[in-house]
Amino acid sequence: MGIVTADIGISLDGFAAGPNQSLEHPLGEGDTERLHTWMFAFADEHTDEIAAITSAGAYVMGRNMFGPVRDEWPAPGEPFDDWHGWWGDEPPYHAPVFVLTHYAREPLETVGTTFHFVTDGIHSAVDQAREHAGDADVAIAGGAETLNQALWAGIVDELRLHIVPLTLGGGERVFDRVPPLDLELIRQRVTPEVAHLSYRVLR
Repeated sequence: MGIVTADIGISLDGFAAGPNQSLEHPLGEGDTERLHTWMFAFADEHTDEIAAITSAGAYVMGRNMFGPVRDEWPAPGEPFDDWHGWWGDEPPYHAPVFVLTHYAREPLETVGTTFHFVTDGIHSAVDQAREHAGDADVAIAGGAETLNQALWAGIVDELRLHIVPLTLGGGERVFDRVPPLDLELIRQRVTPEVAHLSYRVLR
């Protein structure tokens, strides 16, 4: 059986998204796109880190990371009723994704990825992801609130922080309301765009 990993891009002051997230600003206001620029503009320099993110056998994410709609899912004909996530018709996961939500809905199939919507919490989402992943890893894909839930629940084995040299001053912060953690540094690599720090979460 694989482990549970978590990758997240954060600012120097610990934010994974800025304030006032919206359809126009999925990562919040501010220079938030820089949190992920290293994966695209400098992808050739970060192939190992990107491969580690995309090699999971299943993923768990929060509803905010799936889309901008809150509360009940849109009925047919309402705005966003055909929403397939921020990535369009072909998301980058190519593995099952389990979305935490308070509102049930049927699985959503896209090219290479099926989204399953889980209403009974982080433990259930990770358990279902493990069943689908087999011997591969399960990845907590974000955002910050979902990662914080997973850290609080003690189900993350390896935490990979991708720290970008900017501050946001507000937004969604990693480690908010998370009890103290004992972490062992197992890998590090620093470039001008991002510092990759991987930690084993000690029990």
